[in-house]
Order: sequence, then structure tokens, then C-alpha cells
Amino acid sequence: MKIKTPLSTKGSQIVDANGNTILLRGVNWFGMETEVHVPHGLWRRDYKDMLAQIKQFGYNLIRLPYSVNALRSPNINAVDFSIGSNRDFQGKTPLQVMDIIIQEAAKNELLIMLDSHRLNDVTTPELWYGDGFTEADWIDTWKLLAERYKNQTNVIAADLKNEPHGSATWGQGDITTDWRSAAERCGNEILAINPNWLIVVEGVEKNVPNQQLLGHWWGGNLEGVKDFPVRLNVANKVVYSPHEYGEGVFAQAWFNAPDFPQNLYERWHKGFLYIANNEIAPILIGEFGGRKIDTNSKEGIWQRQFINFIQQNNLSFSYWSWNPNSSDTGGILLDDWVNIDIGKQELLGTLLTGQITPVPNPKPTPQAQLAVEILVQADWNNGFCINFRLTNQGTVPTQDWRLNFTLNQAKISQTWNGSYSLQGAIYEVIPANWAKVIQPGKTVEIGYCADKLGDNYKPSDVKAVLV
Repeated sequence: MKIKTPLSTKGSQIVDANGNTILLRGVNWFGMETEVHVPHGLWRRDYKDMLAQIKQFGYNLIRLPYSVNALRSPNINAVDFSIGSNRDFQGKTPLQVMDIIIQEAAKNELLIMLDSHRLNDVTTPELWYGDGFTEADWIDTWKLLAERYKNQTNVIAADLKNEPHGSATWGQGDITTDWRSAAERCGNEILAINPNWLIVVEGVEKNVPNQQLLGHWWGGNLEGVKDFPVRLNVANKVVYSPHEYGEGVFAQAWFNAPDFPQNLYERWHKGFLYIANNEIAPILIGEFGGRKIDTNSKEGIWQRQFINFIQQNNLSFSYWSWNPNSSDTGGILLDDWVNIDIGKQELLGTLLTGQITPVPNPKPTPQAQLAVEILVQADWNNGFCINFRLTNQGTVPTQDWRLNFTLNQAKISQTWNGSYSLQGAIYEVIPANWAKVIQPGKTVEIGYCADKLGDNYKPSDVKAVLV
């Protein structure tokens, strides 16, 4: 479905100009907030090719970070002008580069959310001012962008400030630290020029009256919205945007809690999901990501659980990151800036299409490829039985494989054709020896019966892994 802009909000939903409920499915393409003043990777790729690839893999949004310093600078670096269409950038300022990126994104039906990521080109400040820049510098940059792109229909949102933290407060009334009131001042200035944009407001880290959780990520604490929502002069424009990461970014205390990973759901509900559940405003996860997607590491378990959580609650998101050169998370692209991390894209594909989307290798080689069908064999008041039907849709036999799935509110009582082991809420199934080799076009079935422990008893996040 083509999204008709401008966008607005309706309760917990983002809606387009036709009133259709939409989900923003995006990636962060960073670099303009760094000393090179352009999105990264242009030393290796044609920017048109890059944007077309983002569209090809099912995304409809780019969160485009910038620094205030970059947009005031005349200089760009780290562009190979000999590659494809990159000559378009020769002699251009960072702001003109942003124009070109946005216009080409529009040709690919990609929406743009601008992100005030830094003031200087190096660090993320605690507050919306500092590092030699004032509040007026920050707001004036937003006013410049609102005016410049008010007729560019694919620019749909302003993410006002990346990751307020440290001394930033919410709802405490101190004009020098209260992020909620600063967001109102800036948001109203933007909407006075361009009333069509969504105003995206991140949380803080701490300093929220009566907060329930002891710790949060930078920008992740939106507990204050309950008592102190952001109030703007134009209705139905506020979207709240937490950031969420796994242990690969920092070993937060909750990753070592005895009830991990079950404790994650309570955190997400208390930290931000209540905003959508109570129809206050939509949630857009502005950043999440990590290198590991396996079922054993804490980061892998976290990332799988969070993707499932996004899907179950129909949340919008922009993944960190498209770039491979994010040191603690990696990216969707591999280090060559051309090929895709297939496992990561397949996992994200569950959000883009509602099911796992196979991603071909750039140079296909003969391979096995397992598809999984979930069959409910029996379902009664206190229990149920599930059959997993695995079909080799590839061109060569499998050598060995595993099946992973999440089971939240059920206890397995009987299994067949495989050995089941439980880690947190995630099961791994090792097939019986006779079932490890599945010939092309052939099918194997494994399964279990279980007792129901709640309404959410069916398996989810089901994935076959070749080993």
C-alpha cells in the first residue's frame, strides 16, 4: 500500500492522509552527524544504489541523523565521486547533500525522518544545548529544515533530539533541564512553519517523578508521559520514541536478573508500551539493534524477544543500523557495504512481511532451504498438540538442522521425532538422527503436546536453522 502523506496520529496509531493506519518500518542510515557530514558508505557505493536496496528489502522509512554543526558547514568528505551517481555531490554542501538524498528517497517511495543526533560532530550531549551550541541554535536549525522541506512530501517527521540523558529531566519544571518542556517549545516552532510533520519525542534516562523502573537506556525512559504528556499547538502530531538495546551495547542490570528474559516484557510495558495501550499516542522505536541474533546469547535472546514484541504490538520502528560500521551493533549491510547479513534481514523480515522472508545470496549457490509450517493437531481446554512440518525447498539435501521457537505460556508434556531443550522461553529442537537429512522437496514432521498455562500458549518466533 502506498502511503499518502502528510501523516498524523489517531490514538495509538499513525495514519496517512487517507485515514489508513500505517506502520513505519525503517533503518537508520547514519553519517551526517559525524565529521564527514554525509551518510556513510559513499566511499564504497552509489547513493542511488544504496537507496534502491533499502527499498528492495521492504523498508519504507529512513531515519536520517545529522549534527547542527554539519548543516552549518560548507564541507563534505569521504565521498568517491567516481562511483555511479556520486558525482551529484561534487561541490555540494552538507545541506545540499541532504536535499539530494531526500529527493532520491522520494523516487523510491521512501519516507524520511530527520534526527537531530548531535550538536557537534563527535558526542551526544545530555541536553538539547551544549558543546558550544545554544537552545536557539538547535531550534533555529529545526526551523530551517521545516521551511526547506515543507513542500517535500516524503519528509514526514522531526526526531527532536537524540537520547536525552544524564541531567535531563521530565516534568520537573526546570527550564534548563526539563526535556518535556523543551520538546514543546521546539515542536511548536516547527509546526508553526510546517504543520504537517510528526513531532517525534524520545524519553530521558532518569529524573522522572515517581518512575517505577530503576534504570533505562539513554532516551528510553518515557514513564513521565503518563502524568506529563507533551502538549503541542497542533493536535495529533506527537509520537513517542524509545531506544532499546541488548547486552552487546552495555551490560545493564536487567540482563543478569534471575528472571531474564521474562523480565523484559514488564520493562517494556512500564517504560513505554502503556502509552500506546492507553491510546495516548503511537510508539516508534527509534533505535534498536545488535550483532547477535542467536538463541543462546543474552543479546540474541533479547533481540528475538524484542522483534516478537514489536510484531505482537504493531509498533513502528527504525533499526540501528543500515550501516555495518556501528561498532557495538553492526548493521544490516556487511562490511563490504554491498552484501546483506542474511540472518539479520530474515529475522527483521518477520516484521516487514509478517513472516520470515528468505533473502538470496548475491551470487546464489546450491543450498538447502527449510520452510516451516505449523499445524495444530489438537486443542482442548487444558492442552494442545503441535506438529511442525519442515520442507526442504532448496536444491541439495540438508546435512543437519535445528528448530527454534518461543513458548511463553505452556509446558511441554510429550514430544516426538526430536530432542527438546529450553533456554529461558526459547526452545531448541535437535532432530532424530534419521530426520537430519531432508532431501530436496521432501518433508519431515516433529512435534509436541503441552499443557496450557495462559492464553498466549501457541509457539511463536519459529525458525529452522541449517547447521
